Amino acid sequence: MIVTRCRPGGLTAAFLLILLGAMLPMASSRAGETLDRILETRAVRIGYAPMPPFSYRLPDGRVTGEAPEVARRVFARMGVREIRAVEVEFGALIRGLKAGRFDVIASGMYIVPERCRQIAFSSPTYRAVNDLGRGLAVRAGNPRDIHGYDDIARDPSVRLGVVAGTVERTLVRAAGIRDSQLVIFPDVAAAARGVVTGRVDALAAAAPAVRAVVERDPKILEVAQPFRPTARQAAGPAEHGAFGFRREDADLVEAFDRELRSFLGTPEHLDVVARFGISAAELPTATTAELCAR
Repeated sequence: MIVTRCRPGGLTAAFLLILLGAMLPMASSRAGETLDRILETRAVRIGYAPMPPFSYRLPDGRVTGEAPEVARRVFARMGVREIRAVEVEFGALIRGLKAGRFDVIASGMYIVPERCRQIAFSSPTYRAVNDLGRGLAVRAGNPRDIHGYDDIARDPSVRLGVVAGTVERTLVRAAGIRDSQLVIFPDVAAAARGVVTGRVDALAAAAPAVRAVVERDPKILEVAQPFRPTARQAAGPAEHGAFGFRREDADLVEAFDRELRSFLGTPEHLDVVARFGISAAELPTATTAELCAR
């Protein structure tokens, strides 16, 4: 056995390099590594937040919703058999993706420029029009007579629940609702409980999410109808949802997108998403590049 001796108080150059390497942060995964692993193991990790009807867990433990179900079929076309779901709060989805906790965000996340600067998006899978626009859940009878963000902005005593990390927080601020009126919740179910218990007077979310929580507690909650959008909301383009990926996984995005585009609008796709209130009328009309450049 050969032993390398060092002078007291001294270190070899090789040992210094090893020590320095151990102290430096790990480099990001090299291009192609994620896709190679997924295709080799035939398993993919999806990150989701409890946001029905886009993503949620059933009592039997199965994760479902528009995004997980579309992901299952698209990855199956790529030869991937196993979907491993990781649940996090909506506001932690991008952080969890970038940290490597999962490979794909599958939670119906809207494509907005701020997010485009952090992650890559697939082609859009739906657009939020008609029944997929904004909505408010209120207590039965709508005691505060709330029908839109403008109503809340006019009355500083009204408290509004929003989910952390969602576009609603930006929208309600743009409508003039004060930060002092907002209560931030980790997910839509917690926000709905806030309405039930009286902690907040209303919950702001995408209309399908609002409808989903009301359907679970129809004796206490109702959808605020009609919902009156602000002038800015009415004039703005429809939001589009998509899957999120790490920016360095461009080859995974390309491979996934190739199968996704051939799947969208097919009878199989429309049959799957119909269970979650999405029809051919909500198929995308814009590209990811157009949405990121707004």
